[in-house]
Amino acid sequence: MTTWQDFEHEAPDLAPLVRARFEANEHHVLATLRRGGAPRVSGIEVEFVGADLTIGSMYGAVKALDLRRDGRFALHSNPGDETMEDGDAKVSGTAVEITDPAELAAYEGDLPQPPPGPYHAFRLEPGEVVLTCVEGDRLVIRSWRPGEQVRVFERT
Repeated sequence: MTTWQDFEHEAPDLAPLVRARFEANEHHVLATLRRGGAPRVSGIEVEFVGADLTIGSMYGAVKALDLRRDGRFALHSNPGDETMEDGDAKVSGTAVEITDPAELAAYEGDLPQPPPGPYHAFRLEPGEVVLTCVEGDRLVIRSWRPGEQVRVFERT
């Protein structure tokens, strides 16, 4: 299991840049896997709760049911305006549903407002984090995986 906090410790220069991309806008894009294996793309909001990057969903929503069946996900930050000035962030890995009552209480306590009704909550365990930026005339891609150093690729 890898937490967001693990990512912050292993990639201290990259983590705040990626987090800033997710905090800059409220809505992002989540990809899950349908029962037959095809991707499903849904809008989602994220929260940083304790050591974790988390998502919540209305109870019984198909994206939540997808994650309960197969926790693999890809999360793409809202890139903002067309300049992509601050980059384009992506996180992929495994979503784990939060079911322990104490963990759910802590999750709710860290939210700006409690969910309006029944819900699903998931902790996202990152398996890869990527930030793509335009820097001058170069495309700079920073990539991290658990236990590895950040890799940097540049393209002109």
